[in-house]
Amino acid sequence: MNAPVPIAVVGPTATGKSDLAVRLAVELGGEVVNADSMQLYRGMDIGTAKMSPSERQGVPHHLLDVLDVVETASVAVYQREARAAVESVRAAGRVPVLVGGSGLYVQAVLDDLMFPASDDKVRAQLEGELAVFGAEVLHARLAQLDPAAGLAILPSNGRRVVRALEVIELTGQPFSATLPKPGPARYDTVLVGLDREVSELDERVDRRVDRMFEAGLVAEVRALEARGLREGRTASRALGYQQVLAAFDGEYDLETAAAETAQATRRFVRRQRSWFRRDRRVTWFDAGSERLVDDVLELIAK
Repeated sequence: MNAPVPIAVVGPTATGKSDLAVRLAVELGGEVVNADSMQLYRGMDIGTAKMSPSERQGVPHHLLDVLDVVETASVAVYQREARAAVESVRAAGRVPVLVGGSGLYVQAVLDDLMFPASDDKVRAQLEGELAVFGAEVLHARLAQLDPAAGLAILPSNGRRVVRALEVIELTGQPFSATLPKPGPARYDTVLVGLDREVSELDERVDRRVDRMFEAGLVAEVRALEARGLREGRTASRALGYQQVLAAFDGEYDLETAAAETAQATRRFVRRQRSWFRRDRRVTWFDAGSERLVDDVLELIAK
């Protein structure tokens, strides 16, 4: 008997991916594998819209709450652990339902990607330069060495600029040459994409951010700060969390932090859409359709 075919539910933030993944898992006898890089962190619940245990409807979820906020998320480590989870679920005769908006994390599981190695000494040197000179200076160096990577990485994203320069130093190749492209596929996965009209999704993002602040995001960030959030290289940069930390530092008030979070999330949504739309294997659905679940199940049954 062949192992069940994995399903992946992808698309921009605030489209309803998690809800659909649970519905599919219930209907098909499956288990969910998280592919949201920030939902890996324990305690980052409100700001990542992590489903509560009751909302999971008894469906087992893998790779939720596996990191402390001081730990750095690594796509290479995630790839290994997520693939192990997928294989375990399939071996049990159940359907793995991969869900998340972190495009590289999804692709790392589904496609045969290799990630360039890291070197602590090189990384430490570049991070020292980042601390002294700032991200824009290092980004200018990156743009000179690898114009394509310079265009793809924001000048303010110091962590990614450092990683790109590290890869160039270690491999002698442009960082852009090592960026993953869709395929070859590791599994015969059914890729389900959810999206909504841009204006509708912007409104949903705004409402979602309002609910997060009303639900206690500020208190959540304060509690995580006591657990080392500021020391976490990836967790501290999560949308909402970095804006609240900036408010704590007096850069602006909490009302402005909410507005900045919504604006940054809307920009992120557009990058997510661009990433997933490149993959021609994805079948797209209107996330607001009343027939969504039925239509997706029909696709899976083909």
